[in-house]
Amino acid sequence: MRYIILCCLMCITFGCKNSEEKKETNTSVETSDEAPQEIKDENDISDISTKDITDFKVLDSKYINQTELWNSINDDLKDFTEETYNSLKSVILDQDIPTLQKNIQDRKLSYELLTKFYLYRIRKFDRENELSLNSVISINPNAIEEARAKDAKLTTMELYADFNYSVFGMPILLKDNINASGMPTTAGAVALKDNTTNDAFIVSQLKANDAIILGKANLSEWAYFFCGDCPSGYSAIGGQTLNPYGRKIMDTGGSSAGSGVAVAANFCAAAIGSETSGSILSPASQNSTVGLKPTIGLVSRAGIIPISSTLDTAGPITKNVMDNAIVLDAIFGEDISDSKSLQVLWSKPFYFKGLEEASVQGKRFGAFNTLMSDSLYNKAIKTLRAQGAVIVELEPQDIKLPNFVRLLNLDMKTDLVNYLKDYGNPYLEYTSLEDIIAFNRTDSLNIMPYGQKLFYGVSEDSSTTIEFEALKSVLKTNGKRFFDEPMSAQNLDGILSINNYHAGFAAVAEYPALTVPMGYTETGAPRGLTFISSRLREKQLLEWAYVYEQASRMRVAPKNYN
Repeated sequence: MRYIILCCLMCITFGCKNSEEKKETNTSVETSDEAPQEIKDENDISDISTKDITDFKVLDSKYINQTELWNSINDDLKDFTEETYNSLKSVILDQDIPTLQKNIQDRKLSYELLTKFYLYRIRKFDRENELSLNSVISINPNAIEEARAKDAKLTTMELYADFNYSVFGMPILLKDNINASGMPTTAGAVALKDNTTNDAFIVSQLKANDAIILGKANLSEWAYFFCGDCPSGYSAIGGQTLNPYGRKIMDTGGSSAGSGVAVAANFCAAAIGSETSGSILSPASQNSTVGLKPTIGLVSRAGIIPISSTLDTAGPITKNVMDNAIVLDAIFGEDISDSKSLQVLWSKPFYFKGLEEASVQGKRFGAFNTLMSDSLYNKAIKTLRAQGAVIVELEPQDIKLPNFVRLLNLDMKTDLVNYLKDYGNPYLEYTSLEDIIAFNRTDSLNIMPYGQKLFYGVSEDSSTTIEFEALKSVLKTNGKRFFDEPMSAQNLDGILSINNYHAGFAAVAEYPALTVPMGYTETGAPRGLTFISSRLREKQLLEWAYVYEQASRMRVAPKNYN
């Protein structure tokens, strides 16, 4: 039996930047059949934060067979040659959804060719080669057939207003904790490799809007609430996801790593991620894409493998702000089976409307003085000022997020069991987290090479209902105070941050946040400018981000994948 003693060097609040996170004196991996004994500060969240670990124990998946992965698709791709692929690059690579739709209407493209192009690229780049990214776990075997059906439907329908701003025929990847028929939903875990299910609510929303589900994206296993001492983007099923801007060098961010990487590498028109705290913002910013974490309740969580019913949400990851708005239009909506679902009081379409005429003239944004040493952040602020925004420098408040990890522990203990009962495959034999912990021990070297420290924490944690409600109340109050007090005092429209630095506060406040590419460090690592505002201000976030994106034009595609 081996024990990990985690020695704390400093106490941090959840939202501080990665370089200020607590460093660990021992990074050895627990793989014994007993829970590790540790000394832990209640404010320490380093185990669920993005970590620059590049000493990978496992790179390629031991559970994905390349031949089996492509068997159902290869025949349909026989006529799609390298010559065809090269001829389509100019009309597909890095194009936004309205442009793709126009190219299809102009007969430069079809939904079938678009789908085949993405599948060809995934097969060409994603696994077992010198440029592999390990970003895709599974492929929808019916994707090409569904694309042909969209082409046929297009010839018989009258195009409605704003059709080009729709997900009709757009191939979309789902983070592999989101249920979708025809493919297992694994959360990256061997325990769930046979978890075939019905569609999650948001997948039904996408299909109702005629999107094509292309496949499933890799993720940090169990949405990065599993191992603790492990790299972002690793799962036993999917292997180690790698960042296209620096393979094996730059962190992918977690936990929606595969979604962020696949969008950056042009493997899909868009992807869906999920976030509890930073799991969309982190990989979106780390891979120079646009990621939106919506207000809790705007997007259904039903049929998504959970961490926390208090904080979880799904959201879009895209190459640009317009596409983000288009995908959000397709997935949001009231779901009566979701306890936090918000009543929809508006009509679709909504979020993309007016983006092209948006302005930040006179808008007031708070900028933290602790981030001013970042040259990219300063440059982004200058860009916004040039567009007429007013920037107010702020000293971040000294507000803690006590018991943050306990909130996740206590939620997951109940929420995972509810998922298995209500949305998992009925033939799975797990009825508790402890059942999965026991399964993982049967082959710890392959199933959990980095251990399952956080699962042990969930299993061992408990509280009364009164204690749990009090804990949640303190966190939500503190999160809202962190933003509301300066916004009220300075009459601010929003707050400017970097990457996922203040994701924890936005999470417990249940506020929306959106990150958009703001450039690259001297080493070439992508950075994101993150807009945060109060409840249900997604439309404003998208407008501000669109203005900044159009004025700055900072995103550059990863050079080895074009």
